[in-house]
Amino acid sequence: QVQLVESGGGLVQPGGSLRLSCAASGSIFSIGTMGWYRQAPGKQRELVAAITSGGSTNYADSVKGRFTMSRDYATNMGYLQMNSLKPEDTAVYYCKSEASGFVYWGQGTQVTVSS
Repeated sequence: QVQLVESGGGLVQPGGSLRLSCAASGSIFSIGTMGWYRQAPGKQRELVAAITSGGSTNYADSVKGRFTMSRDYATNMGYLQMNSLKPEDTAVYYCKSEASGFVYWGQGTQVTVSS
């Protein structure tokens, strides 16, 4: 099993930045792709960014050029650097990992972009 714990959310003004962290523990040797998803009130959960075990990344069109996902294999951490934040980025952000055919989710961290 894999356990994921997100941190780094909060309230930020439009144009500001936040860095989300995802700490993985458990059967971390089996983790393949890691991803960040978000869910705004009344909307479906959507992919924000993902990174494979080989380091390839992909991003939602809405965050390209503003968000950067990275992964530290030595410390089993995943990160989402979010710049130029907009009010529409407000959501609960979840970390997801795929390991040995199973999917694991963190508990989520709230990001609110408001003046």
